[in-house]
Amino acid sequence: MQKKLVVIGGGAAGFFCAVNAARMNPDLRVTIFEKSTKLLAKVKVSGGGRCNTTHACFEIPELTKKYPRGQNFIKKAFHWFNTNDTIQWFLERGVELKTESDGRMFPVSNDSQTIINCLLREAEKYNVEIIMQSEVKNLRSCENGFEIQTQNSKLITNYVCIASGGYPKSAMFDWLRKLGHSIEEPVPSLFTFNIPGNKITELMGVSVEKAGVKVVGSKLAEEGPLLITHWGMSGPAILRLSAWGARQLAERNYHFTILINWLPDYKEQDLRSDWQSFREEYASQKTGNKNPFGLPGRLWLYLLSCSDIQADIRWADMPSKAQNKLIKNITAQEFSVAGKTTFKEEFVTCGGIKLTEIDPNTMQSKIQPGIFFAGEVMDVDGVTGGFNFQHAWTSGWITAKAVSEAASITPLASHNQ
Repeated sequence: MQKKLVVIGGGAAGFFCAVNAARMNPDLRVTIFEKSTKLLAKVKVSGGGRCNTTHACFEIPELTKKYPRGQNFIKKAFHWFNTNDTIQWFLERGVELKTESDGRMFPVSNDSQTIINCLLREAEKYNVEIIMQSEVKNLRSCENGFEIQTQNSKLITNYVCIASGGYPKSAMFDWLRKLGHSIEEPVPSLFTFNIPGNKITELMGVSVEKAGVKVVGSKLAEEGPLLITHWGMSGPAILRLSAWGARQLAERNYHFTILINWLPDYKEQDLRSDWQSFREEYASQKTGNKNPFGLPGRLWLYLLSCSDIQADIRWADMPSKAQNKLIKNITAQEFSVAGKTTFKEEFVTCGGIKLTEIDPNTMQSKIQPGIFFAGEVMDVDGVTGGFNFQHAWTSGWITAKAVSEAASITPLASHNQ
């Protein structure tokens, strides 16, 4: 009798699991249930519609450092399938990836549809059945495997891969709690900082190549590109900070203070030591016209204004009190954050199925053999830059391998490896 795998979720992890399982074991009947009207929705919007497929990080110990949660778990998983394997997998199917200066990897076409089309071709090639607008309402074990109930139907399957993505509310995991699994409470992981009522928002669109960001009263600190928006701050430095601080910042109800160092190569004391040489070198020039630090012009004028310095005053005539204020604002400017905004459509949570209940070498549940997990439904999340997709490909592939091998073993009961 033909064995069946049902994949719950038509995103990156679920799709990758489905097409690989069907390819690895042609006797396996594979079905994807997707609750919405869209397949691979995050793939479509990621990277501004280009799909940040993975990251050019090839050493496993270094790669695992990009995941605020689940490092030990994914370290084991990456030995089975990692960045090199992702690049090779897509290349073998005619999709070449390119690396950008910051390490992010995209299809050469610069179009996420290239990745989507590749996965859809694989699904068609290996006869993966896709059922849209079919939300799973209940899942329970039964004599012959598992009974899956949707709003339209019931069916029995031998194996289930749960790749339903992250949920914003704990109650949405209740159907998985019924299987006996424990849930790490979900909170948002990638988000931007709202800084209402601050004049910095008038600089929307200004970006700084490298800034230092620190959350006051914590060890949270990041350096990297920073973007000023009409609601506050975004960019890789902010997003990485939000990922590492996901739980701490949630506990503070997203109200906290940050310090920005606009010149992170300088500490306040170092800049103070060098300041006299700047004053002497640019003595006769107006401060508004001469910014010796390479900061964006609008940001420099904003910093002068915050420090009570007129743009037409000469460097030599800068009052010492204002000078001290400017040095402080450059190296440790304080901002009050009040709230967050989801980063584009790339909703990511931390939280999900507890990793102690999953075998990282097979992605199989330790509580319910025959149930597997892939992607963000687990308590694993990466910083921005292609790392969440890499985890999706990795966990999807490992599940596919484990299920295809289990389905080759008879009798069925022996799939509890």
